[in-house]
Amino acid sequence: MTSDFYCDEVFSGKTPVNVVQETDNVLAYHHTKPAYPVHIVVVPKVHIPSLTTLGGHPIALVYETLDVVRSVAAQVEADHGKCRVVTNLGAYQDSKHLHFHVIAGAMRAK
Repeated sequence: MTSDFYCDEVFSGKTPVNVVQETDNVLAYHHTKPAYPVHIVVVPKVHIPSLTTLGGHPIALVYETLDVVRSVAAQVEADHGKCRVVTNLGAYQDSKHLHFHVIAGAMRAK
């Protein structure tokens, strides 16, 4: 069984989050275990396993997700002068649910 932190924990309310932006279909929130000084996660509320498995999902949902990513990234860039947008695939993807990280600053030491 694969892990889906977003469906199992965030959307169910089991894990509370600090919301940055939300639409009917997309949630952006501060990462619950940030690896960077600024670490925001943007995730569609409909289960999509990953970026490489978008086929068959409504293009409007993909557009809405990317629009929230754009909006959050623009705000982080305005506030910090720079940011990165990352999505992970395969073994790099801990939660098998499409999500984007909007990050700024140096990675925190573990």
